[in-house]
Amino acid sequence: MNSFTVVKSDGTCKARAGVLKTDHSEIQTPVFMPVGTLGTVKAVEQRELTDMDASIILGNTYHLYLRPGNEVMKAAGGLHRFMNWQRSLLTDSGGFQVFSLTSLRKVKDEGVEFSSHLDGSKHFFSPEKVIDTERIIGSDIMMPLDICMPNPSEHKDNVKALEITHNWETRCLHHFKNTDGLYGHRQMLFSICQGSTFEDLRVRSIETLAAMDFDGNAIGGLAVGEPNEQMYDIVDLSTNHLPEDKPRYLMGVGTPVDILENVERGVDMFDCVMPTRNARHGRLFTSHGEINIKNAKYKSNFDSPDEEYPTYTSKNFSLSYLRHLFISGEILGMQLASIHNIGFYLEFMKRIRFAILEGRFKEFKKSFLDKYLNNK
Repeated sequence: MNSFTVVKSDGTCKARAGVLKTDHSEIQTPVFMPVGTLGTVKAVEQRELTDMDASIILGNTYHLYLRPGNEVMKAAGGLHRFMNWQRSLLTDSGGFQVFSLTSLRKVKDEGVEFSSHLDGSKHFFSPEKVIDTERIIGSDIMMPLDICMPNPSEHKDNVKALEITHNWETRCLHHFKNTDGLYGHRQMLFSICQGSTFEDLRVRSIETLAAMDFDGNAIGGLAVGEPNEQMYDIVDLSTNHLPEDKPRYLMGVGTPVDILENVERGVDMFDCVMPTRNARHGRLFTSHGEINIKNAKYKSNFDSPDEEYPTYTSKNFSLSYLRHLFISGEILGMQLASIHNIGFYLEFMKRIRFAILEGRFKEFKKSFLDKYLNNK
C-alpha cells in the first residue's frame, strides 16, 4: 500500500509538498509534529491541538515503556485511547534517550541494557522488544532501535555503531513484518540512517536501509552539537540518495530557520521540543523573531504578540498580560505561551506548503527570514 504521494515539487530546489495517509489522519507535508513524549504535548490539551489542526504528534517508546508501562498501555487499548487522541501518532524507539544515559547503559549485539532514569531499575531493549512495545502503544508510525552517536565522535566508532544499527533495524523490520497490530489499524515502520557527519557512512547507511522495505526514511544523529551548516550539508547529501517516493523525516529539528533550510533540501517531516520548552521559559516564536516575554519593555505593551501569525494566544491576549502571568508565576502563562508556539509552528508549516504548491518557496523563505532574523 502506497501511503505517501508527492503532490508538487519546487522547480528551483528540492522542496516538495506531499500527503502521508494513515488510518487516523491525512498528513499534509511538509509537517511539524509536536512532541508529546509521555502522551502529552506539555501544557497543551488534545482538543487545543485538534483546534490548531495538528494531524500528528509524537510519543516516546522509552518513556512510555517505563511509565505508565506496557501493561497499562495495553489495558487502555493503546496510546490513542489512553490519551484520547483521534489523529496520527509517531513513536521514537527510545534509542536516543537510552544512549543519552551514557554510564547507565551497555550496548550488546543483541540490544541495549539500561538503567531507568526514574528508579535505577535494569531493563533491556532488543529490536524485537522495541517493536513489541510500539505494537502495544499502537502508534501509526514506528521507529526502529538505533544508535545515535554523540558529536564529535571518531569515524571508526561510527563504523561499529552503524554495523549494529543496521543489524538492529533489519531485525526490527523482520519482526514488524511477522507480527500484527493489536487495535485494528495499520502501522508503518520507518528506517533511521546514521553516520554522524561522515559523508561516506551516511551514504552507506542510506543505501543499506533504502534497499529494504521500510515505509519511510528518517535522518537521525543530527542537531546534536554539529554546526548548522554541517547539518544542512549532511541533509542535502542524504536527500540526494533517499528514495523520492517515500517520506523523509529529519529527527529533532528544529528552529524556524532550520526547518526552512531543510525543507529546501527535500525534508518532509520535522519534530522538536523547542516550541513547548522555550514557551515554558517565556520565549515566544513570532514572525519578527523569538522574543522573551519577561522583558520589562512589554510591561505596558498591549499589542498582540504577533499580528501576522494570529494564533489563539495572539488573537486573545496582549504582550502585557502574558508578561504579567510569567512575572506572577501563573501556570496559565506557560500554557498560553505553549499554545502560541505550537500554533505558530503549525501555521508556519501550512504557509511553507502553500508556497511550494504555488511555486514560490524561495520567495517565501527570503521574505520570512528577512523579517525573522532582523527582528523588525
